[in-house]
Amino acid sequence: MLDYDKEAGGYDATRGGEARAEAAADAVLTLIPDGSHGPGSTESPAHPRRPARLLDLACGTGIVTRRLAAARPALRVTGADRAPGMARMAAARLPGSVLLTDSRQLPFADATFDAVTTVWLLHLIADTAEVRAIVAECARVLRPGGVYVTTVDKAAAHDVGSDIDAVLAARPRRPASDAAADVGAYALASGLLPAGKAAFTGVGQGRSPRSTLADLRRGWFTMLPPDDPRAEDFADRLAALPDQDRRRPDPRFAVRAFRKPAAC
Repeated sequence: MLDYDKEAGGYDATRGGEARAEAAADAVLTLIPDGSHGPGSTESPAHPRRPARLLDLACGTGIVTRRLAAARPALRVTGADRAPGMARMAAARLPGSVLLTDSRQLPFADATFDAVTTVWLLHLIADTAEVRAIVAECARVLRPGGVYVTTVDKAAAHDVGSDIDAVLAARPRRPASDAAADVGAYALASGLLPAGKAAFTGVGQGRSPRSTLADLRRGWFTMLPPDDPRAEDFADRLAALPDQDRRRPDPRFAVRAFRKPAAC
């Protein structure tokens, strides 16, 4: 796995920057009810409505989190990340609204948030037990009627049917920890029900042969480290492709929403 403290400074520039962040935030927001108060809340002089709250877990640099907050001014948004370097960058974008925490054990009481989001988190976790634990924690801190929104099938989104994909088809891969069917099963086991789908384009993330070769040299393909003898064969085949700097189509990322049933 990448060292996200070291990656923090250049992370956004290598991940589509503001354009991808805007696309991601827009997709996520289509799955979160647009209300200034929590689901099922009522207002009276004795019991005023509470503001709705959203937790963006594994918020990274806060580039998406900031857009979620800007798009819904009435929504109280909290960002959280376990990497200090990422959390520092996010805190600069959302002062006073970002904390350092482990997604497997959140420091919040049950039923704290109306929405929880995990954008590009689950695919990073190799241990399926940890993925289940993260989904369970997201469900625990959701209020009844709240929604959990997450990206799924991230690795598959990069396979766009290009000549680069044909070269890489035989590379070793670890099983996807964010497969949509599996995430749906974990959500169901935690009491969450399917509540919608969305998708967005990874703007500026289409691969070129040269950029893919650089990623290979950096060890971004986790099951094919640079010192693996097989890596040189893949490198030679990538270097032989035409149009070395022409980016192939951008990936199309999938998003799923799950709702916590409202209390009877």
